[in-house]
Amino acid sequence: MEEADRRRLLRSRVRLVKELRLEPLWAPLLRRGLFTADMIEEIQSAGTRRDQARQLVGDVATRGRRALGDFVLCLRESGQEALAELLSDGRRPEGPPEQPPRHPEAHRPLPGKAPPHQPSQPDPVGEKPKMDSEMVYPLNSEPCGYCLIINNVHFDKDTDLKRRLGSDIDRQRLEKRFQALHFEVLTKEDLTAQEIAQELQSLAGRDHSSLDCCMVVILSHGCESYHIQIPGAIIGTDGQRIPVQKVVSYFNGSHCPSLRGKPKLFLIQACGGEEKDQGFEMEADTPPGRREGNAMESDATPMPGPGGDSDELDATASLPTDSDILVCYPTFPVVRTGEL
Repeated sequence: MEEADRRRLLRSRVRLVKELRLEPLWAPLLRRGLFTADMIEEIQSAGTRRDQARQLVGDVATRGRRALGDFVLCLRESGQEALAELLSDGRRPEGPPEQPPRHPEAHRPLPGKAPPHQPSQPDPVGEKPKMDSEMVYPLNSEPCGYCLIINNVHFDKDTDLKRRLGSDIDRQRLEKRFQALHFEVLTKEDLTAQEIAQELQSLAGRDHSSLDCCMVVILSHGCESYHIQIPGAIIGTDGQRIPVQKVVSYFNGSHCPSLRGKPKLFLIQACGGEEKDQGFEMEADTPPGRREGNAMESDATPMPGPGGDSDELDATASLPTDSDILVCYPTFPVVRTGEL
């Protein structure tokens, strides 16, 4: 979807979520190919009508370049003319988005009248996309990028690691979601630590020049591993570990040049360690900021190396090697999943 169309859709989101009638929309959405039956089923499972409407609007923004126009046609076909006008008239330069119905007919039968109004638009409206373009990543390629999903469910018997029940459900939902977001999904099952490294190296070695993003999702057991910026480690089916920092390093600016300046996201569904978060009771006279017992240290604190040297924080003005990277964890370091 064009950036201007996406902004127009999101500006109207509150009213769309409030007023959308979903039942008559499903058939037109299917007929025009804006969504598949599976995508609609996923939206319908989102919860209440408002939840479904909210997800629908968000998903429309991820569809192709003609998505907004097709969505407007679907609204007209389902008898929701006011909402269709809200989106279609948002294209006109006059007035704020709250007042689109004010001059709808005047612009369509008299296209020759449009040019006099256009010179007044580029200044107020043209500057905003320029500002936005400096703050957001463009996601216009088709596909948007690769999404590698590594799903470890079964582990070797001698590792004493339990089977990860329910992980296949997560994997299926992730596949469906990222396919809907126009990613080319690559799924790998039950990999050893070495095989995980090989798959990551293989993905990083691909040419991403024509793509805008890269996703890596790892579903496995995990363990504690100290690093100043990217703590934690993934456990392969053989019980061997691979640090998350190493996972990320395959895609940094040095090792994967075709992804420089592009977003690289890592979703790590794995434990951070073996400790349970028991919490603590704050006593009335406990000074603010005082830590009790074995409290976790900030991962922004330099960790001393074996020779007494410490990691140093990057304070250079140049683009860091690990720029444009986001790593997401389900828990804090040293904590087991599901036991916060």
